Amino acid sequence: MENNSFILQMKGITKEFPGVKALDDVNLSVKTGTIHAICGENGAGKSTLMKVLSGVYPYGTYDGAIIFGGQEMKFRNIKESEHAGIAIIHQELTMIPELSITENIFMGNEIIKHGMVDWAEEKRRTYEILKKVGLSINPDILIKHLGVGQQQLVEIAKALSKNVKLLILDEPTSALNEADSANLLELMLDLKNKGITCIMISHKLNEIAAVSDAVTVIRDGHTVESYDVEAGKVDEDKIIKAMVGRSIENRYPEHESNPGEVIFEVEDWCVEDPDVEGRMVCKNASFNVRAGEIVGFAGLMGAGRTELMRSIFGRNYGIYHKGTIKIKGREVKLTSVESAIKNGIAYVPEDRKNLGLNLLDSIRKTVVAANLDKITKNGLLDLNDEKKAAEEYRTSLKIKTSSVDRGVTTLSGGNQQKVVLSKWMFTEPDILILDEPTRGIDVGAKYEIYKLIHQLADEGKAVILVSSELPELLGMADRIYTIFEGTITGEIDSSEASQEGLMKRMTITSN
Repeated sequence: MENNSFILQMKGITKEFPGVKALDDVNLSVKTGTIHAICGENGAGKSTLMKVLSGVYPYGTYDGAIIFGGQEMKFRNIKESEHAGIAIIHQELTMIPELSITENIFMGNEIIKHGMVDWAEEKRRTYEILKKVGLSINPDILIKHLGVGQQQLVEIAKALSKNVKLLILDEPTSALNEADSANLLELMLDLKNKGITCIMISHKLNEIAAVSDAVTVIRDGHTVESYDVEAGKVDEDKIIKAMVGRSIENRYPEHESNPGEVIFEVEDWCVEDPDVEGRMVCKNASFNVRAGEIVGFAGLMGAGRTELMRSIFGRNYGIYHKGTIKIKGREVKLTSVESAIKNGIAYVPEDRKNLGLNLLDSIRKTVVAANLDKITKNGLLDLNDEKKAAEEYRTSLKIKTSSVDRGVTTLSGGNQQKVVLSKWMFTEPDILILDEPTRGIDVGAKYEIYKLIHQLADEGKAVILVSSELPELLGMADRIYTIFEGTITGEIDSSEASQEGLMKRMTITSN
C-alpha cells in the first residue's frame, strides 16, 4: 500500500524523562479517513505519544520521525501542529469558563474588521460551527453554564473551526454520562464520513468496538500490537491480553490470611457527581469486608473507585442519594469526616500531596494530626507523647529521615506515604481504606508498604485496597470487586482471578 493512504506515520518514537523511558521505539500508522483507537493501561505512554505528536514535547526532545500528510514534521509547539491541521482534545478541558462560547472559539483567531473585533461575524460563524457538532445553543452562553458533554463538543467545534485534518480525543468519554458518550461516538462517525481522521485514546472496549477501524495497543512504552478491525467486530480478549500481558515476578511478600467476621458493610450506595447534574458516580454499590481481610477494588480511571471511597468516608465527595453503612452489624450515619474517624475508619487518599499531607508540617506533627485527643492531657498537647509516637512509627515503618522534626516535604514519595500511613494507624482504626497506596513509589518501598498492609490485616483490621495495578491486587487482596462506570460489576476470590478476567469486568458493563 502506498504511503499516501496514511495521513500519519510516527516512526521509532523514543522519549526519555530523567531515569524513565516513557516511549521506546513506538510506531503508529493511521490511515486517512479512519477512526484509530489507541489503548493501554494507565501509564503505558499513550498521552506522552500524543504530546510528542502535537508539539507539547517539541522536535529535538524525542527521537524518531513524524510524517504527516506525506511530509516530515518538526513541530516546536502546539500552534505549529494546529496550523498543520492536528487538533487534540485533552481529558482536562482547556476552555476559559468565564468567557462565552464565541470568545473561546475565536480566542487568538479573532475576526478583525476596520481594526475592531467583528462580533456579529464571529457569532454567526460560531453558530455554524456548533451546528456541525449537533449543538444548537446560543453562542453568547458562558462556558461555565454548560455541562461537561456540551463543553467537550464546543472544544471539538473549536478544532473544526481551524480546518482540522486529524482530531485526537484523549479519553473523550471518561467524564460523560451515557447519553453524551453515545452522542460523541456518533459525531466521530459523522466526522469520519466528512473525511476527518480521528485518533481515540480509550480503555472502554465497548466504545472501541463500536467505532474504530484500527487498534494500536501500547504497553510499558512499547507498541505491542497494531491491526485493522471491522467496526463492531473487535476481539476484546485479544486487546485485553495485549494490554496486560506481562510477567508477574515475586513482588509481593508471602502472607497467610485469616479473615474473621464481616465488620464493614455498604449497601445500595448511590452518589451523584457534584459537577455533572444527573451523572451518578456510584450506582447501587454493595460490598463487605471481614476483619483481617484485604479486599481489592479494581477499575480503570474514571470508574468511580475514589468517588465511592471518599463518599463513604464521611461523605466528603459528591451528593449522597441513598445507601446504608454498617460497622460490626450496627448501622452508622457517617455524615462528616470526623464521624467516620470516630467510628474507626481511616482513609489514605490517592492524592497524598493535596489530601493526605499538610506540606508545611513536620513529620511528628503529621503523625498525630488525625487523633490529637490521644496525646492531649488536661486540654494540652503532650509534646513528649507526640515525639514518642512519631519515633515509634519512624522505627517500625523504617521512615528514612534524619529527624522527626524535619518537614514532610524533605521526604521521598515512599517515605511520605509511610508518614500518611502512620498518621492513620495512630487513630487505631478498625477499617482502613487505602487508595492507590503505592502510586509513584519505587519497587523497594512498595515491598515495605505491602508488608505493612499484611501486618494491619494480621492485627484484625479490615483493609480496602484500591489500585490501578492488577498484579498488585492479585498479589495482595483476598477478594476483589471490579467497578465500571460507578457500578460494581463483579466480586471474585483472588485465588481464582486473572488479569484478563478482571480487565473484562472493568471494561464491559454486563458479563
